[in-house]
Amino acid sequence: MKAGRHIGVLGGSFNPVHIGHVLLADYLRQFHGFDEVWFMLSPLNPLKSNPEELIEDHHRLEMLRIAAESASGLAVCDIELSMPRPSYTINSLSELARIVPDAEFSLIIGSDNWNIFHNWKDYRKIIERFSPIVYPRPGYPLDRGTLPANVTAADAPTFDISSTFLRRAIADGHDMRLYLPAGVWDYITGHKLYLK
Repeated sequence: MKAGRHIGVLGGSFNPVHIGHVLLADYLRQFHGFDEVWFMLSPLNPLKSNPEELIEDHHRLEMLRIAAESASGLAVCDIELSMPRPSYTINSLSELARIVPDAEFSLIIGSDNWNIFHNWKDYRKIIERFSPIVYPRPGYPLDRGTLPANVTAADAPTFDISSTFLRRAIADGHDMRLYLPAGVWDYITGHKLYLK
């Protein structure tokens, strides 16, 4: 391991960021040896099937900044917003490693994404260079015995909450403030986001 910070990178659309994201990031920071966890905003995930549901980058970025203020050691990474699209994780992580050479970066992904990880661009390079941490997602069991070297399973608590559920609930007029980091609900309602 390099001397210097160990940074976990949790990528996603964060459409919107919710308390499950923050609780997971904070848990991994405190219990899996990360100095920091960075939320890396993806402008366009090449494997997402519903890009039309994605609100503008600047709104998702601002909500992430609000969310990251709720706990120490959490930060926002907007590197993918300035990179070619669609965004490929290997390119983003390689660029982070180039920009911050004194840090070790590890990819944080859910067991749902681990099941399709072989579809990711240069996934073997990601495993080799960025030692993924796989956290459990409800409905996607993880067989620890099949994990390759350099991949770690995290005993993180599971949060059965999704951005898709929140978008639909908000569109239907539900008050979802308790499911969102402090300040994010006010941002959503103030900007009239996710309405039908």
